[in-house]
Amino acid sequence: MAEAVLIDIFGLKLNSQINCMLLKTLNAVHYLHATNAKFLCIMCGHNLKCENDCEHDSELEMINSLPALQMGFEVISNSSMAAVLYTVKQKLDEKNLDSIKIMTTLQRKALMKVFIDQLFTDVYHFEFEDLPLDLGESHIKESIELNSVTNQELEEIQNDIKTYLRSLPGLKGEPIILTSSLIPDTFIHGFTTRTGGISYIPTLSSFNLFSSTKRKDPKAVVQENLCRLAQAAGFNPEKFHHIKTDHANGVWIMGKKEPNLYDGITTNQSGVAIAALGADCMPLIFADPTKKACGVAHSGWRGTLLGVAMATVNALVAEYGCHLEDILVVMGPSVGPCCFTLPRDSAKAFHNLDPRCVRLFDSPNPYVDIRKATRILLERGGILPQNIQGDSKSDQNQNLDLCTSCHPDMFFSHVRDGINFGSQMGFILIRE
Repeated sequence: MAEAVLIDIFGLKLNSQINCMLLKTLNAVHYLHATNAKFLCIMCGHNLKCENDCEHDSELEMINSLPALQMGFEVISNSSMAAVLYTVKQKLDEKNLDSIKIMTTLQRKALMKVFIDQLFTDVYHFEFEDLPLDLGESHIKESIELNSVTNQELEEIQNDIKTYLRSLPGLKGEPIILTSSLIPDTFIHGFTTRTGGISYIPTLSSFNLFSSTKRKDPKAVVQENLCRLAQAAGFNPEKFHHIKTDHANGVWIMGKKEPNLYDGITTNQSGVAIAALGADCMPLIFADPTKKACGVAHSGWRGTLLGVAMATVNALVAEYGCHLEDILVVMGPSVGPCCFTLPRDSAKAFHNLDPRCVRLFDSPNPYVDIRKATRILLERGGILPQNIQGDSKSDQNQNLDLCTSCHPDMFFSHVRDGINFGSQMGFILIRE
């Protein structure tokens, strides 16, 4: 049984016959679903005129006149279908509902599926039921094939969504980007925090920069957050690449064939932003101002032990002729040894690397310091100690060593927030 029932009459051309049919439909929906469904909703526009035999001036006025509203239906209207459906999504998320029935006409079913694909993820489960009304949409022409949409319709839907999301205010203030004094102005770089985006779900709010099938933030929202980051930082969001996490040590050298999964990227192309995501795992950025090359890496506990930091350094040396003494490395915010534990068998590898990387080693779940382990591995690999920043040994530390789990106002955290966590990132590019 659906937890929510949505009745789509967006673009309805009103007349007394449809009014009567709609009233019967609402009564039937209420009879079948009112007991079990936690949200009954009518989705409509508010900018269309009714036909001559209708005494109401708009969809909204007509819907508000129906006695079925007294049965608990909520009306959500806007001139933009993207705005209507996104508002519905917010209400569903407030109620923590993910099983949804949509009643719409055959003509609009394919269009509605595109909207849902853009604004929802696989966390939600949709079923469709035909609504026996002739809607006669005016703002988007019907597809010749009812089970598909044309390229023009797809473009119009995407533009509708982009325009609406772009109009939303940033939450929790403006974007705050942490930077390092170690990286020269040859590069644009930074580490993002939680503020300034449009993601509204508490554990994703507000500047979430990653979408997955297991989280509730759709790609369209993450893309809008990325556009706001690009504007704040000064790079082109169309020239942007982030790692495809494998929790290992693979590195993609930009310009060569891109692997399916990798945890590091290097490039010497100007104007191309590269980024490593993180939410407890540590984003690393690398820069060589002499050779004008840079890199990023995603370093969780597995990647740390597998040497992803030095794998990225070695790629810079091998591909661009960088010298170890010229490479600068900045460690971004990650979970600290105050909050991160591993089973003793896994923690043993860190203890073998250096006992200082583990606290309470004799306990079943020792505390592990991936930041200290990363510095040790980088120094052993030949990176100068003064060319590493982002931990307590740094001379000019600018909140880069804060524990992501301990600072919910600033950072996302998987350890703290569970499976529906948000992601921040570290990014760098060579100025053009």
